[in-house]
Amino acid sequence: MGSLILCHKKRARQPYVISRVHMKIYTIEELCYYICNNLYLIDYTIINQQLCDWIGRELDMEELSEHLREELRKNCSMEQFILTILRESTIYAQSDINRIQNILERLQNQKDVERKKHKADSLMQSKEYESAVLVYQSIIHGERDDSVDKTFYGKVYACLGAAYGRLFLYEEAARMYEQAYAICEDADMLKAYLYCCSRALPEQKYVKMLSGNPAYLTMDPVVRESVQTVRREIDPDLPEEKLEQWEKEYRRIDKTAGIC
Repeated sequence: MGSLILCHKKRARQPYVISRVHMKIYTIEELCYYICNNLYLIDYTIINQQLCDWIGRELDMEELSEHLREELRKNCSMEQFILTILRESTIYAQSDINRIQNILERLQNQKDVERKKHKADSLMQSKEYESAVLVYQSIIHGERDDSVDKTFYGKVYACLGAAYGRLFLYEEAARMYEQAYAICEDADMLKAYLYCCSRALPEQKYVKMLSGNPAYLTMDPVVRESVQTVRREIDPDLPEEKLEQWEKEYRRIDKTAGIC
């Protein structure tokens, strides 16, 4: 059985607002919970003078407030600031604090672009898709880090595609997945690209796009059902020989892929 934790009784009259995620914090427990579950999002919205003042004024925790102010005056690291809050809140066991400290240390050892991606990934998990898009874009359009694996930026493009997809911006999502596949050559990225194209394009243009690249046909079950009836409507003047060629190529590739 775990030990009991005595929660603080003080609840703020005026909440502390974390603007990035539009969250209102009323207690020290809520603040610690947010920190521990969003370590990749910790930034100036938490590590600032305003939070120190709020802790002292609204939560009557003047000792902690002054300790944090002193940390800021010494230009403390993010890790030091966060651990000070967690330790002096007396909510977490030392084993929990050690685990969080290990995560923070790993963050410090990561490259800047890797930390940015983790931040964007956390925003995605929190359903803050617009904010995630901005962070992914800052990686793509920023200075390239050649020390990361060559597939890193391909994965960023794929994540950006996913964020656009969650916002129903399928045309933009398709472009991102296309870039991702060009870098990583991952079949799942190609499938995502085709799916976004299917949502962004009229059906006839979509089928025509796929028919122009037989390799695509094995990736899309919708086309396997509709190509026979739709393709003649795409271009009625297309020679019968070309239509037969498409059908043979489709059947050959489909059989090779083991789909039928």
